[in-house]
Amino acid sequence: MFTDRTEAAGLLAEALSHYRGQNPLVLAIPRGAVGMAALIARRLQGELDLVLVRKLHAPGAPEFAIGAVDESGWLYLSSHASSVGATPDYVEEQKALQMQELARRRQLYTPGRLRKDAQGRVVIVVDDGLATGATMIAALHSVRQRHPARLVCAVPVGAPESVRLVQEHADEVVCLDAPRRFSAVGQFYGSFPQLEDDEVIALLRSAESPAAGENRTA
Repeated sequence: MFTDRTEAAGLLAEALSHYRGQNPLVLAIPRGAVGMAALIARRLQGELDLVLVRKLHAPGAPEFAIGAVDESGWLYLSSHASSVGATPDYVEEQKALQMQELARRRQLYTPGRLRKDAQGRVVIVVDDGLATGATMIAALHSVRQRHPARLVCAVPVGAPESVRLVQEHADEVVCLDAPRRFSAVGQFYGSFPQLEDDEVIALLRSAESPAAGENRTA
């Protein structure tokens, strides 16, 4: 459906154009969505930052989420977790592992920098798609604790049931398509490469540069 994440981000920016000029805070769920959020932030004349959450992997199926955890340790557990063999001990082990990864990413991506203020602002949380919706729900919960004026979930594509789940946690969900036949986010992109840590860091640095600020009105 989408050539790549750049095309998807451009279409999302159009769908979010009513927030242009309101200085929205656009938060990416790393790593795949960082470039998308950077483009949307530029188009909407907003700011770019990250919201760090990690999915909990199902036993024997690392690409399938049974839940997600945010930096505070708040845990969202999907209703299907136990049915795929996730015992309470397994969930705690996964949570500990993912908390370690969150701490590593925070230190690597934004060393010595405070998170951008979300209070009283329009905050748009961006990901490249919703499969189970677990990571987005954890991200929205994390941001909600920072008291935004309006909390928006923005994704190009999502499983219908996941979109419905996420709607309970956001003030607005912008999802360009929710096809009934949904198996994985990547199936809806012609090109869907994984981003590396150095690419995330470069995107964040570019967004903070004076040139990025000058180009926001372009």
